[in-house]
Amino acid sequence: MIVRSNFGKTTGGEAVALYTLSNSKGAVAKITTYGAIVTELHVPGRDGKKGDVVLGFSTLDGYLKGHPYFGCIAGRVANRIARGAFTLDGKSYNLAINNSPNHLHGGLKGFDKKVWKAVQLRRAGGPALQLSLVSPDGDEGYPGALSVKVVYQLTDENTLRVEYTATTTKPTVVNLTNHSYFNLAGKGTVLGHELTLNCAKYTPVDETSIPTGELASVAGTDFDFQKAHKIGERSEKIGAAPNEGYDHNYVVDGGGKPGKLVKCASVYEPGSGRVLEIFTDQPGVQLYTGNFLDGSVVGKGGWKYIKHSALCLETQHFPDSINQKGFPTTVLRPGQVYKTVTEHRFSVRK
Repeated sequence: MIVRSNFGKTTGGEAVALYTLSNSKGAVAKITTYGAIVTELHVPGRDGKKGDVVLGFSTLDGYLKGHPYFGCIAGRVANRIARGAFTLDGKSYNLAINNSPNHLHGGLKGFDKKVWKAVQLRRAGGPALQLSLVSPDGDEGYPGALSVKVVYQLTDENTLRVEYTATTTKPTVVNLTNHSYFNLAGKGTVLGHELTLNCAKYTPVDETSIPTGELASVAGTDFDFQKAHKIGERSEKIGAAPNEGYDHNYVVDGGGKPGKLVKCASVYEPGSGRVLEIFTDQPGVQLYTGNFLDGSVVGKGGWKYIKHSALCLETQHFPDSINQKGFPTTVLRPGQVYKTVTEHRFSVRK
């Protein structure tokens, strides 16, 4: 149910492996130790045929050349930290500015660019792979040695379950997410995908994509997905040219309660009949509609990834939480365990 193969070496000579997980229904997930990246995810459509529903590359070289976080684990802190600076327990910390003027997804060499250690797990209900790493004290400017484990399980119910745990040696900040780019049709754009978000509020942002601190109602706005809307119905009204589209954090209704999974999003692709439902215990989910894809990145099968080729639904704590007193905390202290779960449940609508 799990097959290991070689996936090449990094520029520094580290060996990278690729693990292929197959469940009893024939669904397949491919995961590499480089960045803990989901490189492929094959699930059936209404015709019974499997299709790969995530963007990425068929070789390690594509990832090493640089990419917009396809399928990776983003950390130590996913999303943005304003001006790459924060204060914790009276001490100031400065991080890399890699999304000017802010810090994004853990910095210059975040978890997406590290080689993780892999262990195959014996679990009922489908194959599981544990990936782990230790981010040393001072890594990318963050305090504390952070020990991280991520478990991917492809269940026999066609669910990709992602479990995260972390501990630290010093007070630090943590916000982990999987950054998969989904296209349920397996080709083209996602403008025709129908999205529902169980989110009555979102966090408005300034011109640098940092939250203002407000939790605003989506009612009556172009941000309202409480009822299903096609991505392309209003996306060109959001943001500035040429990168119009959604790149916003939503507040999950009933979210943020450890261990209690609630549905935060569902996506339906009419052509294939594929449905993706996302359940999480996180307080937020970032909707990103591939606004910055411009055709310069060529992925699997020679597919040029143009604007809106995919959408991301990144379960998370809110962006810049360490600098926003009204947001759920991302602080982790020694003796505490960071623990969160997200499930990507796939099905078919006839």
